[in-house]
Amino acid sequence: MIRLVVDPRDPEPAAIAAAADAISRGEIVAYPTDTLYALAVDPRSDAAVGKLFNVKGRDKSVAIALIAASLEQARDAGAFGNLEATLAAAFWPGPLTIVVPANERMSRALSSGKGTLGVRVPAHDVARRLAAAFGTCITATSANISGQPPYTTAGDVAAALDRRIDLLLDGGPAPGGPPSTIVQVVKGRPVLLRAGAVAWNRVLESLE
Repeated sequence: MIRLVVDPRDPEPAAIAAAADAISRGEIVAYPTDTLYALAVDPRSDAAVGKLFNVKGRDKSVAIALIAASLEQARDAGAFGNLEATLAAAFWPGPLTIVVPANERMSRALSSGKGTLGVRVPAHDVARRLAAAFGTCITATSANISGQPPYTTAGDVAAALDRRIDLLLDGGPAPGGPPSTIVQVVKGRPVLLRAGAVAWNRVLESLE
């Protein structure tokens, strides 16, 4: 595993480019977000997504969400209607994951063929710049073995996944705290799929 230390507020372009190149080669990259450390692979590649499931020991029926650099890039993941776009404008960058109908270019393995994908734009420069450098969304599953606690430090990620991942962007401690709130618009109404960092009443208020 290669470990590259980066400034979390102004990450070095060469390090970000190296990580994006690793993802393009089908490799697994750990990186910090505004909640926890996450694992990135190319979400369009069945082989890369399969490798990610195997490395984590993750049940293939459990969906993997994505991270984007912007709302424009998030549209690569799937279709945004008016309500989804309103939620994105209200809470991005930030810890709100919006579930949308999946783009057919994305691996069906990400959501076990359910036809939907969760995506968000995080409030963390390293995560956003990595997605921007890669050119499309990246996966955002927590950097841990399934069933183990998620990690907020690069040291913990390295200790747990050293021989399982290819590159680690060490941006210092991630903030931790609750995971992102997950929301889906169903028949014109928002539905809470997972409570998290954004309070549900705030989600509802943003749509009034």
